[in-house]
Amino acid sequence: MSGVLALVGGAEWRDKCTFDAELLAASGGSEVLVLPTAAAYEHPERAVEWAARYFSDLGGSVRGLMVLRRPDAEGPEFAAAVAAARFIYIGGGSPLHLRSVLKDSKVWEALLAAWHGGAVVAGSSAGAMVLGDPMVDPRGGAYTLGLGLIEQLAVVPHHDTWPPERAHRTMQLAPRAVPIAAIDEQTALIRSADGTWSASGAGDVEVFLNGKPAGLSALPGR
Repeated sequence: MSGVLALVGGAEWRDKCTFDAELLAASGGSEVLVLPTAAAYEHPERAVEWAARYFSDLGGSVRGLMVLRRPDAEGPEFAAAVAAARFIYIGGGSPLHLRSVLKDSKVWEALLAAWHGGAVVAGSSAGAMVLGDPMVDPRGGAYTLGLGLIEQLAVVPHHDTWPPERAHRTMQLAPRAVPIAAIDEQTALIRSADGTWSASGAGDVEVFLNGKPAGLSALPGR
């Protein structure tokens, strides 16, 4: 049994992200540990400040964990904070930087342990992309390795803003038998603790398998 997982299509921490209140309640606590790792080169402190304002309206508090470089991800104090958290939120930015910082690190191992221990984990945009495996390569729309919290699942965030030709190319390049979850902004694909999937928020979640539309039942189960 694991905790709840939320894969968010981007534009996180905004009014139409109605699922966040449910995620906070599911965590059993009031603190959200925000990792602005993907935004390391884009004023990560601003992401934490934005999240703090947003979650304060939901009765929660935010702690920013500045895991911005590879040495940070190997820091025992950062790993301990992640291991003790009940709600871990990975924000958007560069998926390639995020992957390079977290892959096989102490912080990543702590996140896995926390999730398998029942913590809520959410990732938005780049944060959602790296949690699957394979991962869409933002440099060209093909596929590369993700971190694989959920294996055999690729995430396409910001789906409602993608040019049709780019979306078509990404679906056509998808590995056989791997479902692709195309998630709109301010929308979440949520995996409950029992392994079932649902969609929530402002937009839609579309699942594609072998280049064709499929339902949520095509997503990895328990």
